[in-house]
Amino acid sequence: MYIEKVKDQMNLPETVRIFDTTLRDGEQTPGVAITVEEKIRVAKRLDELGVNVIEAGFPAASSGEREAAREILKLGLDAQICGLARPLKGDLDAVIDCGVDYIHTFIGTSSLHRKYKLKMTKEEILSKSVDAVDYIKDHGIVAEFSAEDATRTEFDYLKEIYKAVEDAGADYINVPDTVGVMVPTSMKWLINNLNEHLSIPISVHCHDDFGLAVANSLISVEAGAGQVHTTVNGLGERAGNASLEEVVMSLITEYGIKMNIKTEKLVNLSEFVSRITGVKMPPNKAIVGENAFAHEAGIHVHGVLEKAETYEPITPEMVGHTRKIILGKHTGAKAIKSKLDEYGIDITNEQFDKIFRQVKSLGDKGICVTDADLKALAENVIGKAKEEIVKLEGFSVMTGNIVMPTATVKLNIDGEIKTAAKTGVGPVDAAINAIQSVLVDTTDIELQEYNIKAVTGGTNALAEVFVIMGDKKGNRATGRSTTEDIVMASVEAVLDAINKILLLR
Repeated sequence: MYIEKVKDQMNLPETVRIFDTTLRDGEQTPGVAITVEEKIRVAKRLDELGVNVIEAGFPAASSGEREAAREILKLGLDAQICGLARPLKGDLDAVIDCGVDYIHTFIGTSSLHRKYKLKMTKEEILSKSVDAVDYIKDHGIVAEFSAEDATRTEFDYLKEIYKAVEDAGADYINVPDTVGVMVPTSMKWLINNLNEHLSIPISVHCHDDFGLAVANSLISVEAGAGQVHTTVNGLGERAGNASLEEVVMSLITEYGIKMNIKTEKLVNLSEFVSRITGVKMPPNKAIVGENAFAHEAGIHVHGVLEKAETYEPITPEMVGHTRKIILGKHTGAKAIKSKLDEYGIDITNEQFDKIFRQVKSLGDKGICVTDADLKALAENVIGKAKEEIVKLEGFSVMTGNIVMPTATVKLNIDGEIKTAAKTGVGPVDAAINAIQSVLVDTTDIELQEYNIKAVTGGTNALAEVFVIMGDKKGNRATGRSTTEDIVMASVEAVLDAINKILLLR
């Protein structure tokens, strides 16, 4: 909305190229190592997504890097396949020997890099840069030149070296914010001023040390940059790089830039790369995170159900995601009713009230109710005995490896309170024995089948207990209960079955 008021102040290109470096800079994420076979699989998916350039690796680094580049080239992908190289003949030849059609060469230009890493003068660095671009172009290959640590390099020298490599035939110049020190205002100034002195396309490579990689990439595009370096899930050295999915969706939806990216493949790509690298995304990761389209608060859920745009800037389907309504203590009745309708569960108002109270109670205990949990809770309420002759007033258990498991139950039987304590082989067995001892008139009702399962994973998962009980007259009934406590669920399920049998008599 408001972006339309400032678009005339921007120097937006008609389209933006995506140079993806997941297989090179992304693999430099601490603890990540991607095999040749895995690189091939990632490259295929990046190509299916529609990125323009895939940086396959650093061929001079190892034979595995060279093999990966060659194998990716054999795939005949639409994307250009790039190799990284220092401005050294050995590095450049390693990339050329792989047969790639794009070389990204780089050298440090800041005073820090000149003095402490390279121990070279400005003139020496400029000469090596020009020679490298000359060498690449002599071989008929696309050349992209990066002034490493550009954002800490003196502007006059940065302008001079970029202009020199442009004159040597470079096709793209890249501006790396190598240690992520830029803020959007200064990044915009830098790209604007470089644009005034250069005629070839400007590319940017932003790191996320201060969480500004995406913001700096976007403002670079506002200033006229025509290519952005990204990685899937924002992988990369230290805090990572500009996130592919965040950059792409911002450019398309906020700036209205046309790109040949199949955005509906973003979530699958993100999940695939997460599995390959072992780097799990936080649930609140923008665009592709598990919670990116999840809603719990009652007001939000109500709005989304009425009109998705009220709390969603884009539809989940645009990126291959799905909307999730999370049930917990903030959930409103409308959300729960909507979920039950979605499952085709038909309930009365009284039954709904019971389910609603249970969801709220579990939420207050810090438990998020999953779809499976809600189904189990609903089945439990629907299947309850229509009348409770025997009601549970309370129970306690004592168990451990140095005591005999003992349970005490307090029951209300037609208004009369009775208690009993019994032992058993475990707390559940002890609780059932205590119930049987109280209900003297129901001693012929026996447990015939007992099943328990965790509805979802985790130590705080809801326990669903299902029992079948029968008496000597042939009456049989099922009992079911779902709650976070195994013993409580067992007691409630047994009493539910007993009440059903008593009602049959």
